Amino acid sequence: MGDGKKLWSGRFHEEVSQLVGEYTDSLDCDRLFARHDVQGSIAHVRMLARQGVLSAEEAEQIQSGLASILEEIEQGSFPWRRDMEDVHLNIEHRLTELLGPVGQKLHTGRSRNDQVALDFRLYVSERLQSWENGLLELIKALLRRAEEHVATIMPGFTHLQPAQPVSLAHHLLAYCQMFRRDVERIADCQKRTRVSPLGAAALGGTTYPLDPRLVAEELGFGDVFRNSLDAVSDRDFALEAVFVSGLIMTHLSRLCEELVLWANPGFHFVRLPDRFATGSSIMPQKKNPDVAELMRGKTGRTYGALMSLFTLLKGLPLAYNRDLQEDKPPFVEADQTVDPSLHIMARMMEAMRFDPDRMRQATRSGYLNATEFADYLVGKGIPFRQAHHITGQAVAFAEKQGGKGLEDLGLEELRGFSPLVEEDVYEVLDYAEAVAKRMTLGGTGYEAVRSQIDELSAWLGEKGGSEDGECGGSV
Repeated sequence: MGDGKKLWSGRFHEEVSQLVGEYTDSLDCDRLFARHDVQGSIAHVRMLARQGVLSAEEAEQIQSGLASILEEIEQGSFPWRRDMEDVHLNIEHRLTELLGPVGQKLHTGRSRNDQVALDFRLYVSERLQSWENGLLELIKALLRRAEEHVATIMPGFTHLQPAQPVSLAHHLLAYCQMFRRDVERIADCQKRTRVSPLGAAALGGTTYPLDPRLVAEELGFGDVFRNSLDAVSDRDFALEAVFVSGLIMTHLSRLCEELVLWANPGFHFVRLPDRFATGSSIMPQKKNPDVAELMRGKTGRTYGALMSLFTLLKGLPLAYNRDLQEDKPPFVEADQTVDPSLHIMARMMEAMRFDPDRMRQATRSGYLNATEFADYLVGKGIPFRQAHHITGQAVAFAEKQGGKGLEDLGLEELRGFSPLVEEDVYEVLDYAEAVAKRMTLGGTGYEAVRSQIDELSAWLGEKGGSEDGECGGSV
């Protein structure tokens, strides 16, 4: 087939027009899957030999030829041809150039429909693993910073208004839990991604005595297709993976938003590392959190990718349709957004410098110990609703005294709101003590936070991402 004709051209009398050829070309995206295509083809050939469809000699020749092609691809010397449409036909054409007619036997019992589905699954699974590694790297970075700041207190917010004092470590550990759930979602997504469709052929299976389970085992997949129509048209795994990417970016974006706020001089909770910030072309004093802002902005790309895939699939009849050529660019864009974002955020968190003094100072604004005063009154036997009302009156009084804190009011002033108030109230109103007392499960109390750190450290160790080890989990 060295005359430039399509491998499927036997039924046709006219050449495809250049305009149509360019319109249907998918090679630029397909080339990302070249290694996976060779990997799947090798597994297919080995299965054909074991089933007696190919002789051992033919299988050995084809495997050797595929290995040579893979080497060419990795070295950048592979002769890509646009007239061959896609990565699959390019590789098969090159194999036939190298081996002659025996190369044409590679496609026995296989269609491009089940072939491309397998390649895509291999690629998605590989990228999911990379996302998991990035998440584990980020969790480790957050955990290390949490360990440094168990006793650093800061304002906790609701409605972005000062609410109660919390440990900075507790705040960072909340993101650890978000990203941990993302790791768990990836593991669940892998179960449905690592299902081999090879053997489904075009849509109805094949008359050759294939064994799809041999291919699945060869590739390390945990399962095989149950229905050949579904196998060649299923893209649920891609949808699920892109949804996971969107959720990861949502969590990253929330963290970015806080870093942008915290870097503002009005907060001054963090000092941005120079290598993760930029300046202004006109205002020399500026240090802008551009990396965090851009990551926050890039989040929308993953949402768009998910909507693209949903729209692509919603009206497709069974089985394969050429529309499915458009399933890969959205996933690729999501991957090219998520993967670097995770690694950049991990490095930024490692380099970030917090300002404990400023955080501690900020807890004195906004009456963050008001709940402590109300709980103190409850402890003296006053019903909570009444204690809540009394505390509100005390806060209003303190505001009128030049914005004093509750802890700055004299004992007699506090007793003016309830004769049950005693000298021990000042211990209760201490911000650090307010944090320390919250010892319930998952709370911000110092011991509760250390328990969270210990539990997360043990989980990381199980995932192969302990402090002394490399990140990474098994597929």
